[in-house]
Amino acid sequence: MQISSVNDVKIYNLSHGKSLPEWLSDRKKRQLQKKDVDIQRRIELIQDFEMPTVCTSIKVSRDGQFILAAGTYKPRIRCYDTYQLSLKFERCLDSDVVAFDILSDDYSKLVFLHSNRYVEFHSQHGHYYKTRIPKFGRDFSYHYSSCDLYFVGSSSEVFRLNLEQGRFLNSLQTDAVENNVCDINPVHHLFATGTSEGRVECWDPRVRNRVGMLDCALSSLTEGTEVQGLPSISALKFNGSLSMAVGTSTGQVLLYDLRSSQPLLVKDHFYNLPIKSLNFHDQLDLVVSADSKIIKIWNKDTGKVFSSIQPQTNINDICIYPNSGMLFTANEDPKMNTFYIPALGPAPRWCSFLDNLTEELEESPESTVYDDYKFVTRKDLENLGLSHLVGSSLLRAYMHGYFMDIRLYHKVKTMANPFAYEEYRKDKIRQKIEESRTQRVQVKKLPKVNKELALKLMEEGDDEAELASRKKKGKALPSILGDDRFKVMFENPEYQVDEQSEEFRLLNPIVSKVGQKRKKKLRLLENKWEAAEDEEEPEGRASSEEDSSDDDKSWVEEVREQRRLLWQEGRDRRKHDRKEADRNTVLLEREQNGEERTSNSKKTSQPQFYQIKAGEEFRSFNDMARKQRLQKYVFGNTF
Repeated sequence: MQISSVNDVKIYNLSHGKSLPEWLSDRKKRQLQKKDVDIQRRIELIQDFEMPTVCTSIKVSRDGQFILAAGTYKPRIRCYDTYQLSLKFERCLDSDVVAFDILSDDYSKLVFLHSNRYVEFHSQHGHYYKTRIPKFGRDFSYHYSSCDLYFVGSSSEVFRLNLEQGRFLNSLQTDAVENNVCDINPVHHLFATGTSEGRVECWDPRVRNRVGMLDCALSSLTEGTEVQGLPSISALKFNGSLSMAVGTSTGQVLLYDLRSSQPLLVKDHFYNLPIKSLNFHDQLDLVVSADSKIIKIWNKDTGKVFSSIQPQTNINDICIYPNSGMLFTANEDPKMNTFYIPALGPAPRWCSFLDNLTEELEESPESTVYDDYKFVTRKDLENLGLSHLVGSSLLRAYMHGYFMDIRLYHKVKTMANPFAYEEYRKDKIRQKIEESRTQRVQVKKLPKVNKELALKLMEEGDDEAELASRKKKGKALPSILGDDRFKVMFENPEYQVDEQSEEFRLLNPIVSKVGQKRKKKLRLLENKWEAAEDEEEPEGRASSEEDSSDDDKSWVEEVREQRRLLWQEGRDRRKHDRKEADRNTVLLEREQNGEERTSNSKKTSQPQFYQIKAGEEFRSFNDMARKQRLQKYVFGNTF
């Protein structure tokens, strides 16, 4: 038996474990049970509950006494009696069974749809009758009130075979090219068929007319869904009179109310595999949907996952035992799995001892499914040299890695690193040496980044440790230097505190005074404890309010001084910037004027003449030019 827990729901795989050959003696079986743990945990609920090669479909009779399973190879049907917990009979068939159904309460009336278009009827004694349908069939349903069998397959027609009259009736003509699945509502007997174009057509058997159509292919395409082709209908199931579940070939399950054309809920399996089976659990309002990879159990109102089962082999069909928490699966494997989920319901009456067994296991928890396995990543496999095992049965893919047997892992680890014991021994010696070094005098080493802050924190830590050692039952608070969350602040140069920045200069007086207040408060508490011990209070000491007021005044003045210095530095910086801008402007103008002069000198190379008025003496050309400028200035102001 294998125990797993998904979403805090215990799942017991009763078919897990090794099968003992029938030719072994009782003594040999007892010896194996003492040695092998897997055989000890094995529970053989029903004897020979398996197929030679593959099981394709499984069903339970309406009275709950018989379990019938169809499989291959060779094609056969097996019936198990739950009251006797053993195989009742086995019948071989001519071809593979596509689908079968139980028409009576027990196993006395069976119908098989074969892969070669034959429909075979069995009674209690064995084979009864065989007939053939015109096209290859894929599914069929039985209408109890009229005794009609409805066959759907690779044709647009739905073939009807009446078992009371023993003849075929007129077929139902659908708009589809092919029909994959069908079902009949147990309350009002509405017949529904799922087509390969992603539609569901509903027919009324009383009038043989189509009464409705649902386009499920377009409704299944939710936001973020990647579809490579047109989704077809792969599963169909009614629940009550108004609810219906539809499964698509792209892995979506749609819940419909027959009064609306839009689905109430769309549930995606996220495996892009066709939905093979749909069942309802009415007691807890759950839906059990399965593809070839996984079985998901979820709430039909909210879509929240209740639990899930992922067998080791692909799933062909599932069947829920009525009014219980037991589940049967038909797999691509000789064994048919039996799962028991106590959260879904009690064990069936014929195996009621499972309830007591599971209660004892919950009281004394055993190792779960993952205790005997080791989780390894792809990099670990490369280091161990086991990359070639990817895709084999020795590795089971899970999330970003694989599960492998813990015994295989230890064996390969020993072979890959034979000197592991020597490394372990060296590590132990190194740890002993480090422990002995801790008893020596420790030299405090400052980090490379934020040395001043680290020194301040170390001093405060020493003060708090000393105070805690004096106080009874005191414990020092953890230091920031020893906290891994702040380790990068003393290692990465990008976290270096810039003491010349404006924010630091404005906050530094406050931070320094806060630190001084903390130290004073610690000293006051220390004095109080000493006074409480001596029952004396020292005199002539200023109160804490006066100290705080003086401190407040002092740090306010320091903040004002820093603001004044910052304002003065900003003003000087602005003056310097203006001077630099003016200097650059003057240089630019001079360059431009120089270029104009050179151009003018090139254009006009003639001499300049100056006029000397009467009564004036000639001194130099500079004096003449200055006088002319003064005259122009005076005349300009007067006029």
